[in-house]
Amino acid sequence: MVGFYTDSNVVPHGFIRTWDGRVTTFDAPGAGLGANLFEGTEPYSVNDFGTIAGQYQDANLVFHAFIRYPWGGFTTFDATGAAQIPFAGTQAASINNWGDTAGFYVDANYTYHGFVRSWNGKITGFDPSGSVFTQVCLETCLNDAGTAVGSYSDAGGVSHGFVRTRDGTVTSFDGPNAVFGTVAASINDAGVIAGYTIDGNGVAYGFIRYPDGTMSPAISVPGAYEGANGGDVFYAINAAGATTGAWEDSNLAFHGFTRSRDGHITRFDAPGASDSVVFDGTRPSTINAFGEVTGWWVDTNGLNHGFVFGPRY
Repeated sequence: MVGFYTDSNVVPHGFIRTWDGRVTTFDAPGAGLGANLFEGTEPYSVNDFGTIAGQYQDANLVFHAFIRYPWGGFTTFDATGAAQIPFAGTQAASINNWGDTAGFYVDANYTYHGFVRSWNGKITGFDPSGSVFTQVCLETCLNDAGTAVGSYSDAGGVSHGFVRTRDGTVTSFDGPNAVFGTVAASINDAGVIAGYTIDGNGVAYGFIRYPDGTMSPAISVPGAYEGANGGDVFYAINAAGATTGAWEDSNLAFHGFTRSRDGHITRFDAPGASDSVVFDGTRPSTINAFGEVTGWWVDTNGLNHGFVFGPRY
């Protein structure tokens, strides 16, 4: 698993943790290390060979994308059109097993656009029709077929999901119960997408979208608060069709869950996670082929910690 941590100077650094608990930390070349500026290195995605994609912010507060190889070498890059001004630039969000990456870049008007980058360095930017803000989602959003998923906002501020195939075809969609928006959050190699929608009452529901464009009904996790800003969200889907995400209680604290392909739901909390404050709790991020989940949890002091949950742990 990969992620980042912040040191006592509020500088983010990347890490990779192997299944046996060994942690290696790293900084991308060129990453800023200024105290209390939150510059630094933030990995987002790792493939089955241990190659990592993410972003770093330099000392001028410009974002750049990076790829880190298993032996510790790096490639850094910027998408065409990415502005080299503070808080603009390029961020790699996902990497597949071929070494292709996908992410987003920010132009001189601070408008977000999607991009895909092939293993040999060819970068193609894109926006769904009608988009004023395009974002490829994080972590598991580019499959081995080269299909990328994410969300975009239209001129009215409503978000929609999109799926972009390797040949450049972009299809937008809205999930079940969507009023305020649809978020496509993950895609597996079979082309099955997991995500969530927000209904007219501000309640979130999970959904599954299949390669033929059909979708599951809105999915609720038992116990999820179905008031404003409550509900449940799907963040990731694995090769077997199992999903993971978070549901919110009446305090709007997060709790984790996994859902098997046949609909069986297991709820869980990381030991020590707070559940008394809004957005505290357990927040799963990804799920691998073995059904193992990783993410982070928040303690009573508001500090983040990593966790892994699953059959071997």
